[in-house]
Amino acid sequence: MEILKRIVRGLWRRVYRSPRPALNDLDRKLSKYLNFRNGFFIEVGANDGYAQSNTYYLEKKLGWRGVLVEAIPELYQRCRKRRTRSQVFHCALVADAAAQPTVTVHFANLMSVVDGALRTNEAQQEHIKTGLEIQRLPGTYSLQVPTRTLTSILDEVQPPPIDFFSLDVEGYELPVLQGLDLSRYRPRFILVEARFFDEVNAHLQPYYELVEQMTHHDYFYRAKPSSPAGPTG
Repeated sequence: MEILKRIVRGLWRRVYRSPRPALNDLDRKLSKYLNFRNGFFIEVGANDGYAQSNTYYLEKKLGWRGVLVEAIPELYQRCRKRRTRSQVFHCALVADAAAQPTVTVHFANLMSVVDGALRTNEAQQEHIKTGLEIQRLPGTYSLQVPTRTLTSILDEVQPPPIDFFSLDVEGYELPVLQGLDLSRYRPRFILVEARFFDEVNAHLQPYYELVEQMTHHDYFYRAKPSSPAGPTG
């Protein structure tokens, strides 16, 4: 465990010196699919807009723009200042915002987690503890965060065809995906950090094909040829 902590801390130091800050070189791995200019992205779990971002390089070096969503208020404010080409939203994404107007989020910076996302209290507490230790954070706190669906945000933004959707929400992937109307907004590519892969894969399978498992938990999907990318209405 101590060796793992030293490795992660080394990565943490490196990430703030690189134009490619994504964890596990994900932004480099994505280049073979996304190496073009002026695309449009969505990143949910945007943090401060830089640390471990899968879209920072696209925006800053390739002229992309997009939508970023972050639940922690201070991280949202940093993201707004850093990602000036894109629209940044402070909320947590859910399947049905009318039925669930707020959620409880437990702060652990890059490992902040929606209450219940990891299914058991033991898993949640261990996740938070690990996040605090790895990132050398003094402590956690809990807060109520307003919710939206991703569809409602995209209705507001009225985006062009969406080239890439990056989703990293520490176990809360399925509710976020359930709040996206794929008949209206269908990203060309999706990268999802899936802690519960089977349910995420089952949800995406009618519309997407799994192209590559990029890391232990990161899965890269492409819209099926019979399922055109981007908004249809």
